[in-house]
Amino acid sequence: MKQTKFKATQMKNEINQNIIKSLRKFGLTEYESNSYLALNYMITATAGEIAEQAKIPRSRIYEVLKLLEKKGFIEVKHTRPSKYTVVPPKEIFRENKRNIITELENSEKNLEEIYENQLSKVPAPVWLIHGPEKIIEKELELISKARKTIAIRMGFIFEKELNLIESKISQKVREGVDVKIMVNAKLHTKYKKVDSKELLKYSSAQIAKFNLPTAKMIIRDEKEMMHIFAKFKSNGKPYPETAIGIWNMYEDIAQNYHERFEIAWNKKSKNNKKTNI
Repeated sequence: MKQTKFKATQMKNEINQNIIKSLRKFGLTEYESNSYLALNYMITATAGEIAEQAKIPRSRIYEVLKLLEKKGFIEVKHTRPSKYTVVPPKEIFRENKRNIITELENSEKNLEEIYENQLSKVPAPVWLIHGPEKIIEKELELISKARKTIAIRMGFIFEKELNLIESKISQKVREGVDVKIMVNAKLHTKYKKVDSKELLKYSSAQIAKFNLPTAKMIIRDEKEMMHIFAKFKSNGKPYPETAIGIWNMYEDIAQNYHERFEIAWNKKSKNNKKTNI
C-alpha cells in the first residue's frame, strides 16, 4: 500500500513538473507557474491559501497574483478577503498556443528574409544531391520557400513523389504563388507510367503537356533552381538510385532558365495547346 501511494505521489509530482515547464513557455515566472497550478487544484481561494498550496512566501504572493490577473490567467473578486478564481486551462492554452504559433511564424518569415538577403552576398554555390529521398526533400524545400513563382519541368517522377509535393503546391497556389508545371503526356517511374491527367489533379496548378527530355527542373522565384538527372532503362523507366540533383543558387542562371521556361510556356499558350488539369 505504501509503495502504491509512493508511486502515485511520484507520478503526480512528475505531471506537475511537466505542467510547470509548459507554463514557463507561456512567459510565466516560477512563482506565477506554481501559483496558477495551485489554483487549479482549488479553483477559488484566498491569497494566503494559494501561497500555502504553492509554497510561495506570503510577502510575494500579492505581487504574483496581480501579474497573473494582468496576463489573464486568473480573475479576482474584490471581497474581504479577496478571492482569486482560476481561468480554465483550455482557454489559457488555446490563446497562448495561438500567440506562440503566430510569433514563431513571424520569426521564421523574418529570419528567412535575413537569410536570403545575406545569402545573396555570399559567392553562390552549387551542390550535388544524391538519391531520390534527398532530392524530393530539396524539392519540397524549394516549393515551401517560394513567394512569387514556381516553374517545374517534369520529364520523369520518382515513386510516391506526387503525393508528397501535391499538398505543398496546393498551399502555394492558395497563397497566390504562380505555379506552372510542364509535363510529358506519360511520366515514367521505376515500376509504371503515370498519365499526366492524374498529375497533381487537386493542386489547381497550371499544367501543360510538352515533349520533354527525361530530366526534371524546378525554379523558385527566379533565385535558385535544381536539375535532376538519372540513368534510364531501354524502356524509358529510371533507375532512382542513380538520381543526382544539381542545386544551383546563382540568380543569373535561375533567371535565365526561368525566362526560357516562360518563352516556351507562352508559345504553347498562343498555339492553344496548353492543357489545364
